[in-house]
Parts: sequence; C-alpha cells; structure tokens
Amino acid sequence: MDQMEGEGRTDYRARIRLINQDKNKYNTAKYRFVVRFTNKDVIAQITSASIAGDLVLAAAYSHELPRYGLEVGLTNYAAAYCTGLLLARRATGEDFSVEPADSRRPFRALLDVGLVRTTTGNHVFGALKGALDGGLDIPHSDKRFAGFSKEQKHLDAEVHRKYIFGGHVAAYMKTLMEDEPEKYQSQFSEYVKKEIEPDAIEGTYKKVHAAIRADPSFVKTEKQPSKTHKRRRTTMDNRWTATSDGQPVDSEGRDAQTT
Repeated sequence: MDQMEGEGRTDYRARIRLINQDKNKYNTAKYRFVVRFTNKDVIAQITSASIAGDLVLAAAYSHELPRYGLEVGLTNYAAAYCTGLLLARRATGEDFSVEPADSRRPFRALLDVGLVRTTTGNHVFGALKGALDGGLDIPHSDKRFAGFSKEQKHLDAEVHRKYIFGGHVAAYMKTLMEDEPEKYQSQFSEYVKKEIEPDAIEGTYKKVHAAIRADPSFVKTEKQPSKTHKRRRTTMDNRWTATSDGQPVDSEGRDAQTT
C-alpha cells in the first residue's frame, strides 16, 4: 500500500473503482499509475492490487533526477514530468512517439492521484504527461493539463510546453530579479548557489529528458548513517560525587538536599 493508505487516509470509493476487475477477465492484474507528492519528493509507481496489499512493479522518484543533471526544483511541474517519463521508460523500456499511430501503446494503467484535488495545472498532470510521452497508455483528458483554457475549451500546446521545460519558473525568476532582488536571493538560493540562470533552464531540462531516455535504469545508492547522540549511562554507584565542601552532588550539578 502507498503511504497515504498506511496512514489511514484513503478514498476507498475511488480506490475500489480503480482496482475492481471485470469478472470475465478472471485474475488479470489491473495496473495503476500512482503519483504522490511530499515536501521534497515526487513519487511515481506502477502498482497492482492483491489480497495481501498493493504490489509495486516499477517506481521512480524525483530525488533520482540529480543523476540526470537536475539538481534543483525537484517538486515543480517540470520535475514531475521528468519523474513520470523516468517511470515510463523503466516500465516499457521503449521509446515512444507522441504522433498518432494505429498500434496500441505497450502498457496500460489507470491514473491514481489519491486525495489530491485534480485542478487544471496540478503537478500530478505533469507526471501524467511525462508517463504518456514515455510510452504508458493512460486514459486521460487534455482538460487538466497546464495551458488548457476553460473559456476557449482548447489546450494551448505552447503554454504546456513552457511548463514542461520550466519556462514558468524562468519567467518568475526574471520578475523577482528585476522587482525584488532580496526575495530572489532568498527564494532561489539553491539556483544562485549552483549558478543556474533563467535562460539556461530550458536547455537543462532538454538534457535531462535525453539522459532519461538514454539510461532509465535504477542505481542503488548507499544511505548515509544517521547521526546519533548517545547519552552517557549513569548508575547509582557513580551518580553521586562529593564536592570540595563534602556535600554530595549528582552528575548534573544538583545538590542532594534540593533533589
């Protein structure tokens, strides 16, 4: 099960619609494209439900993106696209053209967004677009992608492309640089530290997409041991010590009469 289900926060009405399989398909697995967000990470998984719990077939995380050249902005729309693309390339192992074709896509899954509000431009749809371009067959509508106009009922592909390549981030960076330099230094401190300019962002994402398509394999990294602070153990024999005036004092410097 995913983290939200483990914490007891699950929309079971939506879940049962996603995992229920037709009776005439017997025990055929029904796959889900699961997207979850944390404060510092994007999680994308291909899962299927079993009586013992959810089985994860493939997974990708935005904290893997520094290996492909993206070191900052790991939770925005463009990073979600990269994470979805990375998962799809791992699941299918094939390149896919977004041009219409007669043949079906190689792997079908249903979008599982959990408890996220599916508003237009939500980051989950960035991950969805990345998975679609990577080769997954996911039923969807263009109405929730960034750049869709409710009045015109039309998706502006140029606006959507801008979000995929981080153009909205670059535009905001330029605005802050001109109007509020101090806020820019604070909000984009990591970009400043790594000397990433707004004009270089689109090129960076193009290189990341190419690197993901070239080698989507998972590389296991060794986890750094967490720092632990061990408190010195005290016993009744060494707890009390004598001061120069002969009064017993404990190891923390408290007088025996006051304790």
